[in-house]
Amino acid sequence: MNAKPIGPIPPDYAGQPVLHVAGRSASAWAEAGTPLYLYDFGVVAARIARFRTAMPARVALHYAIKGNPFPPLIAAIAAQVDGIDVASAGEMDKALAVMRPADISFAGPGKRDVELEAAVRAGVTLNLESEGEAERALAIGDRLGITPRLAVRVNPDFELRGSGMKMGGRASPFGIDAARVPALVRRLVMAGADWRGFHIYAGSQALSAEAVIETQAATIGLAARLADEAGALPPLVNLGGGFGIPYFPGDVPLDVEAVGAALAGALDRLDTRYAIELGRWLVGEAGIYLARVIDRKESQGETFLVVDGGLHHHLAATGNFGTVVRRNYPVAVAHRMADAAEEVVTIVGPLCTPLDRLADRVALPRAEVGDLIAIFASGAYGASASPQAFLGHPPVREVLAGS
Repeated sequence: MNAKPIGPIPPDYAGQPVLHVAGRSASAWAEAGTPLYLYDFGVVAARIARFRTAMPARVALHYAIKGNPFPPLIAAIAAQVDGIDVASAGEMDKALAVMRPADISFAGPGKRDVELEAAVRAGVTLNLESEGEAERALAIGDRLGITPRLAVRVNPDFELRGSGMKMGGRASPFGIDAARVPALVRRLVMAGADWRGFHIYAGSQALSAEAVIETQAATIGLAARLADEAGALPPLVNLGGGFGIPYFPGDVPLDVEAVGAALAGALDRLDTRYAIELGRWLVGEAGIYLARVIDRKESQGETFLVVDGGLHHHLAATGNFGTVVRRNYPVAVAHRMADAAEEVVTIVGPLCTPLDRLADRVALPRAEVGDLIAIFASGAYGASASPQAFLGHPPVREVLAGS
């Protein structure tokens, strides 16, 4: 049987004979039970430091906690970034526990009045997604006697080329079409709101530096034009994020240094502060999903490794979270990382559905019952983006290492 390729193991772990995270073996981390998400904060901190070195000093770094809302991880990251971006009242509560309200922004197209009021009371910046939402926020501020902090999320007339999820250049529930933004900004200013600027997000999971550079230049140009038409200088332009990580065969890392060098030459088009919000790029490659083999079985010439974790914990690895064509995440037998492949296996979980397939026909060293399987690039959109209540299996453990 021909094996299917797997994605690249992140360089922080590649080449180890036995998988270690923050100085301890995977088996030691797994002693308290599997399945397990293990997040290496040393990798996250190195990403933050790399961003600071690569980007112009006037570009702030925000953490988008939808990437991974594990509270200990949020707290550790909050100490090293300039702001946090949230997308629900629940995420806002987690952010408020570790970050000043003035450094938190709240996006999302369906904010209920109770969420708007909570943000206004706390002093969190609301990224407005429609004129209707703007009017509701202004009315809530008037009722409470509090000046709301309001930014405008712009639906840009361009998209991030090659992105995994496009967020611009089309009709969208996200943001306000660029042509209508200047009038809304004037309305906010005249109403006495604390206008905080623009949030412009064109796409996510991009690996092409050229595409990111092109999009950032277009974003700054759009912000400058909208500011001129509105007659008001934005205090902050959030350039969005979009930085991707390698998941699949053939993926190459984003050249962040090239992005930063190009951005340095583009910022002067608008004399304001800038921010980039990142989730996946900061935490994705820092996370490993560990599951233990509970059975080996043969069926019509194919070998299956049945493990104690599956799509209820790691929907993305099974190809059921925004992936059109199913491809294999980087995977390894944790104690035989450097050993040659000995067999072709399909790794499945314990759920009673054929969708529960974590790796499809991959070549690995032989794994026995009790061995640990490691799925890499699992630090973003993992536990919180998976249907953990499906079929009543136990929830996954999450552990922060190296903080």
